[in-house]
Amino acid sequence: MTETTADSLIPYDEIVQDALRTVVRRVLDRIDVAGGLPGAHHFYIAFRTRAPGVDIPKHLLERYPDEMTIVIQNRYWDLAIDDEGFQIGLSFNQVPAKLRIPFDAVTGFVDPAVNFALQFAPKNGEATVEPEPEPEPPAPIEPGSNVVTMDRFRKK
Repeated sequence: MTETTADSLIPYDEIVQDALRTVVRRVLDRIDVAGGLPGAHHFYIAFRTRAPGVDIPKHLLERYPDEMTIVIQNRYWDLAIDDEGFQIGLSFNQVPAKLRIPFDAVTGFVDPAVNFALQFAPKNGEATVEPEPEPEPPAPIEPGSNVVTMDRFRKK
């Protein structure tokens, strides 16, 4: 008997990632049924902007060519959830936009009100976006913007 572990023929990592993505769906379902977020809860959801099935306005895709983070908090509309993903209306610099995000495109989910965070591996063997060298500190987020960085929530 050798001391090396055999490669699994069962994709356990993929199964676990799918189960965790179900958490995101169930949370969104819950706030949809309740008609809003309870208490101080709010969510940061990061996703790959070029993943299959993502549908966002062109100006957002140009500004966020790889990954984008949205905030679901006070002002959102037309939240619709299905088996594949969700659709939501948000305002970016006071310009309304409708986004369609498949759950497979989601890379992170954070609820800072309760210090809860999930990080997801790329789906179906897709490569991760290589981090760029540490840039200068970012400019302050413009008023009315729903995009934030999730760097402070990521494990290093």
